[in-house]
Amino acid sequence: MTPPNDESRRKTLLMAAFRMPSVQTMVSRKSSITNAFVNAIIPAVPPKLEEIEQALVILGMDAADVRCAYCGNVMTEWDHLRPLVLKHRPTGYITEIANLVPSCAKCNQSKGNWDWRKWITNPKAPHSPTKRGVPDLAGKIARLAAYEQWRQPTRIDFEGILGTDVWAQYWSLWEAVNGELRKCQDVADGLRERITEALLRKGERR
Repeated sequence: MTPPNDESRRKTLLMAAFRMPSVQTMVSRKSSITNAFVNAIIPAVPPKLEEIEQALVILGMDAADVRCAYCGNVMTEWDHLRPLVLKHRPTGYITEIANLVPSCAKCNQSKGNWDWRKWITNPKAPHSPTKRGVPDLAGKIARLAAYEQWRQPTRIDFEGILGTDVWAQYWSLWEAVNGELRKCQDVADGLRERITEALLRKGERR
């Protein structure tokens, strides 16, 4: 490769070649904590073999070579087609085959809690099939739409089942966990500042 001809181009290329990892904080784990709180109480209904077979037929897949329903890559897991969590609260959907489709890890992580139609066609969503230029995307969308109509998914009214007081108490625990993490993050911010200052002083003494 021919080296850049001028200093400005060299700096531009080097800056583009390197990317610092995103800083992880305890506060940024709020979504993960919410998912844990929701998943901890959501029922999981194992499918019958006949249901698995029906699901694969609708998605146009062979049981010997199951692919991601979103992009066509090799399947690594089954993803919730309709999100379990929105705005830090459960949607009411549960883990059952009526709400699960085969997925690859890249699509599962990228889709997150998005509506699948909005995500799959979004050219700006990181790793969305549209952004990646996945072939036969219209066919995949049609099969997913047919799958969505296959059967009515279960949707639970958690508060109605458990009662207002129990439901409020459960989410007060969620608030308490996040509150403690905010306190921990305040302490961690101060510690990181002291560590960074010590590192800079050490570098100045060299």
